Amino acid sequence: MSSTRLPGKVLADVAGAPMILRQIERLQRATRLNRIVVATSDQASDDPLAVCLIAAGVPVFRGSLDDVLARYIGAMEAFGPVRTIVRLTADCPLADPDLIDQTLDLHQRSGADYTSNTPARRSFAKGLDVEVFEAVALKIAADQTVDPYDHEHVTPFLYRHPSRFRIAGLEQAPDEGEVRWTVDRPDDLDFVRAVYDALYAANPAFTSDDVRAFVRSRPDLAALGGDRRI
Repeated sequence: MSSTRLPGKVLADVAGAPMILRQIERLQRATRLNRIVVATSDQASDDPLAVCLIAAGVPVFRGSLDDVLARYIGAMEAFGPVRTIVRLTADCPLADPDLIDQTLDLHQRSGADYTSNTPARRSFAKGLDVEVFEAVALKIAADQTVDPYDHEHVTPFLYRHPSRFRIAGLEQAPDEGEVRWTVDRPDDLDFVRAVYDALYAANPAFTSDDVRAFVRSRPDLAALGGDRRI
């Protein structure tokens, strides 16, 4: 809730519901996720978020605002035992459940400690990010890193040490790495609302291809806010 660029964005209205619940609705369509937990802060500013989630039946863990790595460890312990974690940030209401499943499939097939669809060559839109990692690897990171950046961003210790951890990356042929579907600014929220207003009522399970087709039909949205949207 304390986002500096767009305060309260996770509870912003998107097609008649808080944005985070719209995202969770999409995440629930991923066939490989066994459980979804929201790990938010223990600050009073996040009380409304926790109330919203609990009312919707979504499990919540509350921990440090700034030490997000410690918050993840706390959530793992509170909802454990757990072996594999999927990290999905709550500003991505166009999350793709099929892409989540694909990233998990690659993680399992490769035997990796850390897998993402944002490797050295980012090919998927910003807002479709998926990270998968083993709980034991994250515990090593939490025990050994003293870098504040690692504590804020959770996973850098893993992918910055490829000699210690097995790393895998999912890519696609089309180059959509500069396409922006995440929500950090008011224009991002305007974009997401336009997508939902156009697609959600007819098909709540609209796909990434549906979003692409819609944006192609709306030249006014293709570079909204000065960023690529398609």
